[in-house]
Amino acid sequence: MSIRRHLTVSVLAVVAVLVVAGGLRAQQAPAKRPNLLFFLIDDQRNDTLGCAGHPIIRTPTVDSLARRGTRFANMFVTTSICAASRASFLTGLFERTHGYTFGTPPISAEHARASYPALLRKAGYRTGFIGKYGVGVAGNGTKEMFDSFSPQGPGRYFYKQPDGTLRHETDLAADKALAFLADQPADKPFCLSVSFNAAHANDGDKRPGVGHYPWPQGVDGMYDDITIPPPRLGDPKIYESQPDILKKSFNRVRWFWRWDTPEKYQVNMRAYFRMISGIDRAIARVLEELDKRKLADNTVIIYAGDNGYYMGNRGFAGKWSHYEESLRVPLIIYDPRDGVRRDQVSQPMALNIDVPATMLDLAGVAVPKHYQGRSLVPLLRGQTPDDWRTDFFCEHLMDVGEKIPKWEGVRNQRYKYARYFESGYEALQDLKSDPDELKNFAGDPACADVLAALRKRCDELRDAYGGPYKPRPRPAAKKK
Repeated sequence: MSIRRHLTVSVLAVVAVLVVAGGLRAQQAPAKRPNLLFFLIDDQRNDTLGCAGHPIIRTPTVDSLARRGTRFANMFVTTSICAASRASFLTGLFERTHGYTFGTPPISAEHARASYPALLRKAGYRTGFIGKYGVGVAGNGTKEMFDSFSPQGPGRYFYKQPDGTLRHETDLAADKALAFLADQPADKPFCLSVSFNAAHANDGDKRPGVGHYPWPQGVDGMYDDITIPPPRLGDPKIYESQPDILKKSFNRVRWFWRWDTPEKYQVNMRAYFRMISGIDRAIARVLEELDKRKLADNTVIIYAGDNGYYMGNRGFAGKWSHYEESLRVPLIIYDPRDGVRRDQVSQPMALNIDVPATMLDLAGVAVPKHYQGRSLVPLLRGQTPDDWRTDFFCEHLMDVGEKIPKWEGVRNQRYKYARYFESGYEALQDLKSDPDELKNFAGDPACADVLAALRKRCDELRDAYGGPYKPRPRPAAKKK
């Protein structure tokens, strides 16, 4: 064999080896990590979406996500107030563990470093936050969590633009999301959290309609031709049946701000629905941008509410207490990739503290062992683990006295137990025989064993997450 031929054969052999090796490397290459887009809505109850069966509200964008993904029919928050719930969405922890609500010291630096954005950023994600932040974080927490941090509000809805016009915070949030996507590097995944101040009322302006529920200009006139049915649980007898601690609470005070006359109810409900439809339109703009930038096929979209809302039921206005209207929120997850169910309504219990673990799991990042929630990814695939939860702990520990009474409790698949521990009031609801929670079974001798078992279970969960309530130190006043 000539030297030239020998060299040619050798070179071809080396090339063949390289081609084969390259093919093997290509086969073994890890799947591309998904982008994560998380929309969080304020004061939205689980049933105020078209896909959840609401007969009036129009939410075509979110409805489409539900058809293509999974809607969680039994999604709850563990604390029904924006500050504590948003801290739980961030950290994967119960309020009793992360220790944050209105009037408390900020979330610790340790918990901030273990939050979903901090861990995703450490794992190579570009992280961003837009909108209502609603929590305090110790030290340089936000700088460690987010590459791009653009908070706005709360309590402010219209912002004057350079040309003198006013722009609604919902539309501004979408504007900023589009700008974030425009700056996205091609070689890096992202996690963008867009947190709307809507549909929270403007508590500083009690004028019905656009004063109290300011909607974006793009939904002007929506629902004007519709008469909103009265609250299904709005019979005054239901309010009168409540314990004094709830009858005197902020839930009743704010009922007079919003729903105490038929005329005010109609005007404010239409305005509230417009705010939610305005969010839906803003989300549509962001999804269109994903398509435009060819990011949609690898972006998981999460839509959730931070707490429920009474909307006049039981003679109440806000949230904060133990009834279903307060605890239930929407959750929709759309994963465009293969291997998940489409148009699925998932029945197992899901919690706000599950969302951080879910995002980390989707990204292939290890979920911290101290997280108290768990990944919902198996449920997206239509698989319910044998050890999936059958109950959960819930609480509200904000220290404002009788205005929002503190409570702790446990809800399982049939019963709910709540104790307002500073007043001694206990509630036991049988969600099977009395799904509207109109009767308190705590004093029923036939339910004594159930009551005892749920008291014990509440103690067990309470102690696992931090023990009996202890007043938390108030932040030191800033020196002037």
